[in-house]
Amino acid sequence: MAPGIPSRIGTVLAAPALALGLTVGLASAPAPAHAAIWSSCDQWGNTTLNGYILYNNIWGSGAGSQCVWANSGTNWGTWANHPGTGGIKSYPNAKKVVNKPIDSLRSLTSSYNVTVPSAGAYNTSYDIWDTDHDYEIMLWVNRYGPVGPLGSAQGTVSLGGHTWNVHKGDNGANQVFSFLRTSNSTSGTVDILPILDWIKDTKGWMGNETIGDVQFGYEITSSPGGLDFRTDNLTVSSS
Repeated sequence: MAPGIPSRIGTVLAAPALALGLTVGLASAPAPAHAAIWSSCDQWGNTTLNGYILYNNIWGSGAGSQCVWANSGTNWGTWANHPGTGGIKSYPNAKKVVNKPIDSLRSLTSSYNVTVPSAGAYNTSYDIWDTDHDYEIMLWVNRYGPVGPLGSAQGTVSLGGHTWNVHKGDNGANQVFSFLRTSNSTSGTVDILPILDWIKDTKGWMGNETIGDVQFGYEITSSPGGLDFRTDNLTVSSS
């Protein structure tokens, strides 16, 4: 499935609390390789640490085993063993709630530092949603393997300190704007607000939407044999 299907965020977060008890592939999933203050192998396992919501989020069909661990909301990671088949299996992520209209934001920035494998198929991405889940803005900072964005190419633009190839699509539930960094990066800072302003003012693709949250994580299609994805540092700041 192409990036942007809201079931992993909009629908999944609305799932009843009983879903938190579901477990996926515990028999084959090892304990987290890092000493952590929290970990979970539950399908929808989640917790809140210092203002960030951590979420295991195994939402795709045909998924294997996956565990998430965290020392804090900004230092966390996942071990995933998903089969080498097509279709996104999961989006383990950390989320920061914003809840401000675009025109009310003075700044919205994020820094990241990650360690990712040279195997499997995945992208490391921000997933930014409005409160109504009408619009999804994805910022891919790196990717590996046969993965690609939803929609049609819209050209290349330099915004927020990076140069992106832009795609625009519709998954049947919401509009998806995907920004793929033209070269892979494992650390950096993204000025997100100019990207939102460009979508709203320069392109006119959406109005003054209220940005609900900024998520950052790993959209994993395959990771056979078990692969580690580590977020060494993540910060999301808004004013």
